Amino acid sequence: MALRINARLGQYARDMRREPTGYERRLWSALRASQLGGFKFRRQAVIEPYICDFLCPSIGLIVEVDDDRHDPIKDRDRDFDLAHQGYLVLRFSNADVRDNMEGVLSVILDRANALPPRQKITHPNPSLSREGL
Repeated sequence: MALRINARLGQYARDMRREPTGYERRLWSALRASQLGGFKFRRQAVIEPYICDFLCPSIGLIVEVDDDRHDPIKDRDRDFDLAHQGYLVLRFSNADVRDNMEGVLSVILDRANALPPRQKITHPNPSLSREGL
């Protein structure tokens, strides 16, 4: 059974997907459809209690595009919390995406290639209905 996310958070993520910032749109055009090294990214992915700009779930890589209003202390605490959940967060400024897209993509690809695949968590006891019992 799939885990349900907070309905309010899910709706907010959908709204953010419909109206991305120009910098998010620009980075998404390079990440979408597994264009970057074959890595599949999602945008505005919910990892409660957060919404992440871009997530590659197979390796646990989160990419954030930040504007000048971001609070570095809150970002540090958020990154620490996400690291405890098994995720690595890469942060880039809007200026990085605007002025150095090749460098941003190079850093993302280098880190993605260095990360091991995440293990899928499966239930330790197989379903009895599939056991023929």
